[in-house]
Amino acid sequence: MQDITDLSALALSAAIAERRLDCRSVMAAYLSRIEAINPLINAIVSLRPAEALLAEAEEADRALAAGNYRGWLHGMPFAVKDLSEARGILCTFGSANYADFVPDYDDIHVERIRAAGAIVIGKTNAPEMGLGSHTYNPVFGVTRNPYDRTKSAGGSSGGAAAGLAAHILPVADGSDMMGSLRNPAGFNNVVGFRPSFGRVPSLGNELFLGQLAVNGPMGRTVADVAALLATQAGHDPRDPLSLLDEDLAVTGARDLSGARIGGLGDFGGYLPFEPGVLDLCRASLDVFRRLGCSVEEVPPGFDMARLWQVWLTLHHFLVSNGQAADYADPARRARMKPEMIWEIESGRDLPATAVHVASLGRSDWHRYIAGLFETYDFLILPSAQVFPFDAGIDWPKTVGGRTMDTYHRWMEVVIGPTLAGLPVAAMPAGFGANGLPAGIQIVGPARADRDVLAAAAAYEKATDWLARHPQF
Repeated sequence: MQDITDLSALALSAAIAERRLDCRSVMAAYLSRIEAINPLINAIVSLRPAEALLAEAEEADRALAAGNYRGWLHGMPFAVKDLSEARGILCTFGSANYADFVPDYDDIHVERIRAAGAIVIGKTNAPEMGLGSHTYNPVFGVTRNPYDRTKSAGGSSGGAAAGLAAHILPVADGSDMMGSLRNPAGFNNVVGFRPSFGRVPSLGNELFLGQLAVNGPMGRTVADVAALLATQAGHDPRDPLSLLDEDLAVTGARDLSGARIGGLGDFGGYLPFEPGVLDLCRASLDVFRRLGCSVEEVPPGFDMARLWQVWLTLHHFLVSNGQAADYADPARRARMKPEMIWEIESGRDLPATAVHVASLGRSDWHRYIAGLFETYDFLILPSAQVFPFDAGIDWPKTVGGRTMDTYHRWMEVVIGPTLAGLPVAAMPAGFGANGLPAGIQIVGPARADRDVLAAAAAYEKATDWLARHPQF
């Protein structure tokens, strides 16, 4: 019989709903695997006591016996990313300044996950305030890659991705500003999905200007990711920019014969890559050719250096103002990592005209990308410029022989879809000669979330990367 923790989330859900598995057995199986493996990778943090979790699982069994089925996540263990609030569970944001913060509320998407029946067992590790695509922080330490525990799991959803790859979680949530659902998916050979901006509502102090970050799903299969997105998504009046409800059901792989694919690659040599990464991305284009797609490289058509300056300005603006109160307190400032200090000090004196100029550049980028989708149905590009790197460093200082001038320059490949607010499926692209995973981004037009997931399902069906698992 297949081990409980090897089941996909939807297969596990069906087994519980049909009473072939009881929730207590599921919880016990996951807690046993967490006990054995989590100390090796540090993916799950703030784990709640086993006695309480088993008691909640037993209550879920009693509810099911009484005909009270709460939803597809009924009785399933779930760990929330440590950048989202989950009522009654420590939420540190990876920061020593919040090492004792326990919220008395859930973020909107966490509310919905609980309402679908999930038992929240703890949190997944994240970098300090989500900065940087490498999951380490002064509260919980570093999360390690299950495929090579000397390497990074990526970030900021590194704990979620590593937990999925190690089968200590059936499905997971994450968030994404600069690739945080995409980079760790590629680093850990799992699936991540950055929804269209507004698809998944969220609470926040600032409701209108923060249009870069989104919450979204991660999983071991595209179907699991689509199911979690359907749970997370939908309008909520507390988030004025959230999209109206829409049918996001993905019934299977899309027939991609005749689909037009544009490969963005390194943007005409603009982006540097670690040797081997771009080769895997280009090889993935052959998968689409075998599926009957027309595939061609997209020639450079936008000033990517300008786009980077747009990104820096808007990111400085949001991070600096969002963390201004902590920075103003010398004691709290002393506990901030250097990259946070740099963001704040780079953004605190930005004039309104600079933000406006960046917004104009972002608008031009939107128009350029919208024009590409008149020619192509989907765009493909790598999900990172490097393979998983040494977990003991803070960030890669050189890529492809070029010096990285900021802590996040090695992730520049992800900023385009973010700035356009587009839906993106992060899918495996295979393994390098070093045995480490890499990934691709499948990018679709604005709000075409379901189409992107269906295309990802077709790609998944045509490859076998997700069947490969790390060994412990």
